[in-house]
Amino acid sequence: MLSYRDGDFSMSIAPQGRDELGALVRLHSELGHTLREQRQRLAQRELLLDAVVQHTPVAMLLVGPDRRIVYANLAARQLLGDGRSLADADVDTLVERAPGALRQALAGREDTLFTLPGEEQDESFHLAQRPLNVLGQPHQLLVLRRLTRELSRQEVATWKRVIRVISHELNNSLAPISSLAHSGAALARRGDIERLAGVFDSIGERASHLHGFLSSYAQLAKLPAPIVEAVPWPAFVDGLAAHNRFVLEGGLPSEPGRFDPAQVEQALMNLLRNAHEAGGAADAVTLTLQVAAGEQRLTVADRGPGMSDAVMAQALLPFYSTKRSGTGLGLALAREIAEAHGGRIMLAHREGGGLLVSLVLPQPR
Repeated sequence: MLSYRDGDFSMSIAPQGRDELGALVRLHSELGHTLREQRQRLAQRELLLDAVVQHTPVAMLLVGPDRRIVYANLAARQLLGDGRSLADADVDTLVERAPGALRQALAGREDTLFTLPGEEQDESFHLAQRPLNVLGQPHQLLVLRRLTRELSRQEVATWKRVIRVISHELNNSLAPISSLAHSGAALARRGDIERLAGVFDSIGERASHLHGFLSSYAQLAKLPAPIVEAVPWPAFVDGLAAHNRFVLEGGLPSEPGRFDPAQVEQALMNLLRNAHEAGGAADAVTLTLQVAAGEQRLTVADRGPGMSDAVMAQALLPFYSTKRSGTGLGLALAREIAEAHGGRIMLAHREGGGLLVSLVLPQPR
């Protein structure tokens, strides 16, 4: 029994006789055999689970209550430690050494989508953070999933969908225009001049609709280089408030912003419009402006239903939309504007429900 208490199940006793003591000895041997088999199965499962976790492309970190790393798989070591072991490392020190976007994502407490610069192309990641109770102690599980390949596949599928949408819209406009032009020619031949004005008005209306439709797509493809200048925050916020309803949180930064005011205003107008269309309370849409550590962070938040991880992974793709009448250009254009400034856009779940969308722009000297 002392061996069992110490976790040693190899002890066995030869049964002597067929009395009660002999029966007890035989039960002891059967119990030891059962416990040995269970331990072996648990060890095999643990080895299998460790092999799966170690070789998954998803980076996984388990952080203990003392903010030290209890477990890190191979993908996490390659992403955060250049392949070195992260066991017992202080996660806050690790966060301080991480690249800017990753540092900000890990410093938060919400799931978020962020992008890191790569050798050939930017790499997109989704960070999920979950509280976990291990042996009665509060732990935190961090899961970093690389989305670049998935986004590339989705981008190809999106472009195919865009071609179908544009073809459909062109046919819907050109077919009536062709029919109206034919009718107008017939009216002109018969000398029915009075009805020609209505035909021309209809042709003009369809042409105007088509022009507006194509212009919204061309705006994304022909975004000019930003003209960065000093921007006084009071006038900039007043201009936004003239077109959108929002609550300004945290006041205005003391120093002026430095960005292209027309482009950033367009990006924020798209984000504010999306926030109001998300379905939450109108007075819960907020705008936060922060300037610190060489960055300008402009955040729009709402109290809508938020986004699932699957939708968040595709939300920044051009022409992707979950709305029936959406063009999928709002977030994509905001992303293009942020990246044209040398910045990035970040999506995160809002504590208490809703979505946070941040434009993170460099603060030029």
